[in-house]
This record gives sequence, structure tokens and C-alpha cells, in this order.
Amino acid sequence: MKKKDVEYFRKLLNDRLEELLSRGDDTVSGMTVPKENFPDPTDRATLETDRNFMLRIRDREHKLIKKVKKALVRIDNETFGTCESCGEPITIKRLKARPVTTQCIECKTKEEAKEKALGL
Repeated sequence: MKKKDVEYFRKLLNDRLEELLSRGDDTVSGMTVPKENFPDPTDRATLETDRNFMLRIRDREHKLIKKVKKALVRIDNETFGTCESCGEPITIKRLKARPVTTQCIECKTKEEAKEKALGL
């Protein structure tokens, strides 16, 4: 992979990481606000549903943060853009679509087909 491509992905991943971390901080500060007193149980249920939904989203983002950090480590180790399964280069097009990927499209497709066949 060309040096300019590596730097492009480093910047892209660092920007994404910064964005995800700032969202997490917003969630924590938003949840420390004193709870409102709702006379209507439906209003309270709506608030709790919204909070649970936000926590699920943040959990997914937390997992993505881990993947972004691992991708940055792979950039530092000069293994970014190489498929962990077959060792072949991952296309730039695939990396632009999913910069945290560790597999080329062929290996990922095979893995998903195997999981589907096993019912996972």
C-alpha cells in the first residue's frame, strides 16, 4: 500500500476515534442529569426505552472504538490492509467502505457463508 494511502487511513481512523469518544462523553454527561419526575407512567417508560436504546448504541460504538484502535495498531505495525486469513492485500475500495476490516472480501464472504451454514 502506498504511503499516501496509509496516511489517509490513519487520519480517517483517528478522526473516527475522536468522534466516537466525544459521543461517549456526551452520553455520560447526559445520564448524570437528575431524573425527572413523571406523573404519567407512559412518559417514564418512554424515557427508559430511549435511555436503553442509547446505551445499546453506545455499546456498539464502544466495540467499534476497539476495532478502530486495533486498525491503528495494524497501521503502526505495517500490517494494515493485509488479509489476516489469506495474506493477500485488501482492496482500497473495501478499506474505504470498512476501514477496520481485517479480511479481504473473498475471505469474509467465505466466513459468513460458513457461519450461515452452521447456523451461527
